Amino acid sequence: MISRDEQRAIAVDHLADHLLRHGLAKASLRQLAAAAGVSDRMLLYYFDDKSDALTAAMERIATQLAVQLAMAIPEGTTMPAARLVAVAAKLTTQTHLRPYMRLWIEVVAAAARGEDPFVTVAQSMASGFTQWIETRLEAGDGADLQDRRALAAAVLAVVDGLALLDVCAGEALTRSAARSIGEVLTEPDAPA
Repeated sequence: MISRDEQRAIAVDHLADHLLRHGLAKASLRQLAAAAGVSDRMLLYYFDDKSDALTAAMERIATQLAVQLAMAIPEGTTMPAARLVAVAAKLTTQTHLRPYMRLWIEVVAAAARGEDPFVTVAQSMASGFTQWIETRLEAGDGADLQDRRALAAAVLAVVDGLALLDVCAGEALTRSAARSIGEVLTEPDAPA
């Protein structure tokens, strides 16, 4: 027999897949239960409430995204901020990461409206990804910890801007913008 914790873990995987496919628009308790393959009551047996289920699913999604990013830019790899922006821009506009980025925009919008649990989820994810970026900045980027954190936040802002552009203007323009970012940030300085 599968334990409650094991069943909860299976449900979290199903919920994460559901959110990546459908976003927050199909995140009612009934829709989440159906995605997990259980009744509403059973979902509430595995989770305290809908917010708990959404938080667990978003944590799983953030972990999945972090794994994919780490495969592209492994732990211990550092680069100048301009290069990191260019690499992250190209990476996060790839087709397989697009659902993650689009869901992120939905989470941010829900957080902006003060919806539970998204304020906490967005803050946690932004903090985690800012720290992840900080560890990949070359040692000379940012004179002190506060400067490095600000620089990492700026890199995150550019990547998030591309995700927002994707939602508003579509994939083609977003990919062109990502290529342009890469070209602008990696081209040698023109002579004065």
